[in-house]
Amino acid sequence: MFHVFERGGTQMDKLKVLVVDDESRMRKLVRDFLVKKNFEVLEAEDGEQAVDIFFEKKDIALVILDVMMPKMDGWQVCREIRRYSQTPIIMLTAKSEEYDELLGFELGVDEYISKPFSPKILVARVEAILRRTSGFSSDDVLKAGAIEINRAAHEVTIDGKSVDLSYKEFELLTYFMENQGIALSREKILNSVWNYDYFGDARTIDTHVKKLRSKMGSYGDYIKTIWGMGYKFEVES
Repeated sequence: MFHVFERGGTQMDKLKVLVVDDESRMRKLVRDFLVKKNFEVLEAEDGEQAVDIFFEKKDIALVILDVMMPKMDGWQVCREIRRYSQTPIIMLTAKSEEYDELLGFELGVDEYISKPFSPKILVARVEAILRRTSGFSSDDVLKAGAIEINRAAHEVTIDGKSVDLSYKEFELLTYFMENQGIALSREKILNSVWNYDYFGDARTIDTHVKKLRSKMGSYGDYIKTIWGMGYKFEVES
């Protein structure tokens, strides 16, 4: 099951975002922008503190996580969170090597932003992720062949069995099922699933499609490769 953060009380409760960075100036910069957008911000200055806060609070909606930190680095924190939760993670790093980006996605990072970055862009991504996470009606169910997606509960079942997907895998499968039979270019998928301001490339999509197909088992064949263009989701009749 996709992890859904719990919101106690009324719909006006502020969503909690955990900002993890060993630089206090960076935390303040991000916090100030998020607070202006009515988020509740929790802060951690190292990886160990981040893990403690995350599992103590239990209702954190999203984590913004720096890579280079003392005690536990961002990769270790990500691994620890992913052992128990699919809460969305945005990774911040000063590095721009492709290897680091792919490593992040392999570990289940949902967005990947290289420093220096625009705080407005970061907040836009936070809002986009949380809007998609919480904005569906309770009866919003998609079905295709043996696959069923409950977008309100963020659950995916295949042949009646629950499948554990990361946030981006869930969004990608939902997008495919919403566009059955339509040839989708990699650029269109990037713009729709990763948002207009994502600066990645086609290999990001290919990595996620490979992992998604693997988790779908034999039904991974529903996702057809269109060579030189992108993908098409099509259920065998």
